Amino acid sequence: MRVALHGGQLLQPVPGGIGRYTHALMRTLPAAGVDVVAFAAGARPPGVPRRVPWIDLGRPRGSLRYESWHRLRRPYVRVDADVVHAPDTLRRLVAKAEAESHDLVSLMVRLDCRTIWDRLLIPAFVFFFQMLYPFAWVNDPKRRTAGAAGGSMLVRATALARAGGIAAIGSALIDDCALAKAVKGAGGPIWLGLSEADTSIRPYDGLGGIWRMVARSAYDQLGYSPLALAGTITGLALLYLAPPVLAVSGMALGALAWLLMALAEAPTLRLYRLPLIWGVFLPVAALLYVGMTLDSAIRHWRGRGGEWKGRTHRTVADRA
Repeated sequence: MRVALHGGQLLQPVPGGIGRYTHALMRTLPAAGVDVVAFAAGARPPGVPRRVPWIDLGRPRGSLRYESWHRLRRPYVRVDADVVHAPDTLRRLVAKAEAESHDLVSLMVRLDCRTIWDRLLIPAFVFFFQMLYPFAWVNDPKRRTAGAAGGSMLVRATALARAGGIAAIGSALIDDCALAKAVKGAGGPIWLGLSEADTSIRPYDGLGGIWRMVARSAYDQLGYSPLALAGTITGLALLYLAPPVLAVSGMALGALAWLLMALAEAPTLRLYRLPLIWGVFLPVAALLYVGMTLDSAIRHWRGRGGEWKGRTHRTVADRA
């Protein structure tokens, strides 16, 4: 099977060298029975095997070759350079797509979780993501819910073309979920799962780094709707903030609800190999995520929505 490895993230500096881990993934592909064409805006960096054709999208000829390649209907793979992939990741993605006839398959990799703030907020982030995009609903072709994880994703070129191509999500802030919505909306079955074997090494630099990451896109996930914002905050307050308040007030029902929410987070904590006691602090994480979501909306209202690494991403909502 021949695929394209989209190189948009290949030149991103990561610990251990530029694109080192993506290069390691690329070196494993021939052993997986996969031929690769890599696309990136820039010359071939050191470490990319010579047997991997490298097409520089920054050159006119490179753009033509990119279009020619897409006309061959090859599957399209997107990976992040700051993710350490298992040697068989791509083979597993391809096998999943082929065996179950999915148009898009993606894996949510294990995020960096080393500091105290990471341990409080990252498993909670994954937990809330699964509340927002229930995987069973995402993977059910009869439901409209669509989500994906861009760190490790494969999509059939035919499905990508039906969905309008990369241009259809060019203004999307959360491009992986936007692509999943486009593919599923065009009638393509999709699949989203969790990976224990693939891990992100991107550090979040404490509470501030996680706060900026969430505030960048939280209001976008709510469709820039004040009503959805109010509903989300109310829901978080009722489900995650009220139980500990009631428990401290001496109400057994509040204590029971607090225990149940901690148990609900247990599978995610096991994925991150953390003690289950961290589930007790889920209300604290929920309170912080309420603040991040409010901050995301305020940034949008002030014209700073989508701000990331010193740049402001202009979305369709910004232009309207």
